[in-house]
Amino acid sequence: MTQRSPVVLVTGVSSGIGLAVASAFAAQGFEVFGTSRNPQRTQPVPGVELVQLDVTDAASATGAVSSVIQRAGRIDILVNNAGIGVIGAAEESSIIQAQQLFDTNFFGLVRLTRAVLPHLRAQGSGRILNISSVLGFLPAPYAALYAATKHAVEGYSESLDHETREFGVRVSVVEPGMPGTIPRWSPKSSSRRPPAARQNCGIRPDQWRAGYRC
Repeated sequence: MTQRSPVVLVTGVSSGIGLAVASAFAAQGFEVFGTSRNPQRTQPVPGVELVQLDVTDAASATGAVSSVIQRAGRIDILVNNAGIGVIGAAEESSIIQAQQLFDTNFFGLVRLTRAVLPHLRAQGSGRILNISSVLGFLPAPYAALYAATKHAVEGYSESLDHETREFGVRVSVVEPGMPGTIPRWSPKSSSRRPPAARQNCGIRPDQWRAGYRC
């Protein structure tokens, strides 16, 4: 009897780290499902089946997980990658921006984890990989809110791992540096305004305060 490849669910595969992770798993022969808010507008990824998901919506999270279970029969690995970022002075960042960041970067991760965990626990095995950032443990100016969400991810993930390991489910944190999809800025840029967007990312200065999708 041929053994089926492990099933991986990766959130936020339209670009950046999510796209790279999903492509890498597919290249290794895993059965990969990748999420996007707008699958119809997302560039197809070879070896990756797209699933609609808005991580800020609990019903959407439950529906996406159920869809993968129906199609593949199981989920072995969850990669929580979807997120947004805001770069700017903490003093000038609004409460609304903070709430939006946490709703996506932290609570979105929690929603997906809660939807997947019962299946992993029933299987007696599984892995959850939460994409954090170097800003989850290193300080940096003009990234206070974003860093706060990543610190939350770190604490949640490390605590959750102690809860789930007895069921054969492990939780890990990945702390990447700045990927190519996030604009770099120079110290010469104004400290009070978002710098001009680099050509390789297409983010306009007015989009910095509104948030941008990774």
